[in-house]
Amino acid sequence: MLEFSAVLALVVLTVGAACSLKDARISLATSLLALAIVLAAAVSTPQLFMYVLLVIAIGVLTVFSMNVKENQMSGVDYALVALITVITVYVAYTSDIAFVLAAFVIASVPTYALIFVSTDGKPHVDVAIKYIAFMVLATVLFIIGTLLLVYSSSVKDTVLYTLGFVMLILGLGMEVGCAPMHEWVPDVFSAADPLPLSVIASITKIVPFIAAYKILLLTSLPQLNNLTLFVAFIAVISMFTGNIGALTAKETGRILAYSTVANMGYIIATLAVITSKNYLYLAFAGALLQLIVNAFGKASFFASIKTDGCSRPLMYVLALSFIGLPPLMGFWSKFFILTSLVGAGLVWLAFLLIVNSAISIPYYLRIARNLAKDTVPGKVTAIALVASAAMLITVLPPNWFINVAKLVIGGV
Repeated sequence: MLEFSAVLALVVLTVGAACSLKDARISLATSLLALAIVLAAAVSTPQLFMYVLLVIAIGVLTVFSMNVKENQMSGVDYALVALITVITVYVAYTSDIAFVLAAFVIASVPTYALIFVSTDGKPHVDVAIKYIAFMVLATVLFIIGTLLLVYSSSVKDTVLYTLGFVMLILGLGMEVGCAPMHEWVPDVFSAADPLPLSVIASITKIVPFIAAYKILLLTSLPQLNNLTLFVAFIAVISMFTGNIGALTAKETGRILAYSTVANMGYIIATLAVITSKNYLYLAFAGALLQLIVNAFGKASFFASIKTDGCSRPLMYVLALSFIGLPPLMGFWSKFFILTSLVGAGLVWLAFLLIVNSAISIPYYLRIARNLAKDTVPGKVTAIALVASAAMLITVLPPNWFINVAKLVIGGV
C-alpha cells in the first residue's frame, strides 16, 4: 500500500509539473492531490499517522507559500515542494541505508532549482551558485561518510569509523546550516527571495537529521561513545554563533538565518545522546519536534517577509514557541532535549542550551515585532494561522510523540 501510494504520488506530481507549462494551477491541484494520496495511505500505519499528518501540513503550507506570488517557475515549484514532502514522509518507514541516502539527496536537489526563484523575474544567480556549491559539498561529505561508516562497521576498523563519523557530521552540519559549517546561511537567507527560503529553511531540514540518526544507529560501533563529545562541541559552537549573530543582526532575513544556525545546534546536540539507550528516543522526539517547530515557523516568517508582515497575534505565537513558552510545541521540544541530555549525563550541555534559549528571547520578540501588522485575511495569514494552531496541539503533554520517535528509528 505504501509503495503503491508513493509511486502514484510521484506519477501525479510528474504529470502536474508537465501540465504546469500550460496552467500553473494544474500543478497546484496535482501537488495537493499527491499529498492527499500519501496521507490516505498513512492510515494503514496509524502509529506514524501523526508524524505523516504534521509533515503533510508543513508540505501544504510550503506549497502555498510558493503560491503567495507568481514566479518564473510557478507550477514546477509546487511539484518540487510536494516531492520533498513525500520523501520526508517515506524516510520514516525505512531502515535501508541505500534508500536513506537516496532520500537525503532527493530532499536536497529540488532546492537547487528553487533557490533561483524570484518574483521580479531576475534570478539571484550569485546567491544560487553559492548555495548549490555548499549543498553539493555537503552531499559528497555525507555520502562518503556513510560509506566509510558502513564499511568500517563491518570490518571493525575504528580509524575509518572515526573518519566516516566526522565526515558525516560535517556534511550534515553544512547541509542544515550548523556552525561552523554555516557560512552560506546568512548570505543566502538575507539575499535570496523569501519564497524559496520558506522551503529551504523549513521542511528540507527534517530528512538530513532522520538520515543521520538511522545511519549512525545502523553502523554503530563502541567507538561511537567517544565520538559523541565531538557532536556536543559542534552543537555548542552552533548555538552561540547563531544566537549571538541573531542578536547583532539588523535585517529580519539575517536574524532568521542566524536563528536557524542556533536551532540546528539544539537539534544536533541530541546526537550526543545516541549511545544512551534509556534516553535515545526522548532525544530524537525532542529533535523531531524542534524540526517541526522550525519548519512551521520559518515557512510562516519568510512568507510574511514577502508580504511585508502578517497578523500580530500569529507572529507572536510563533515567536513564543521558538522561545519555548509552555505549553507551545517549542517548549516541549526543548524540554525533551534537555531531559535527555541531563539523563545521559550531559548536564553541562543542557545548561548551555538553557543559556542560549534565554539569549534568543530578545531577537525572537524583535522578529515578531518587525513582521506584525494589522492585516485582512489572505494567503499568508492562513499559512501563519495553521502554523500557530500546530504550536497549540501540545497543550496536553505530547507523550505520544515519544512513541512516534520510537517507530521512526526504533526499527533500526
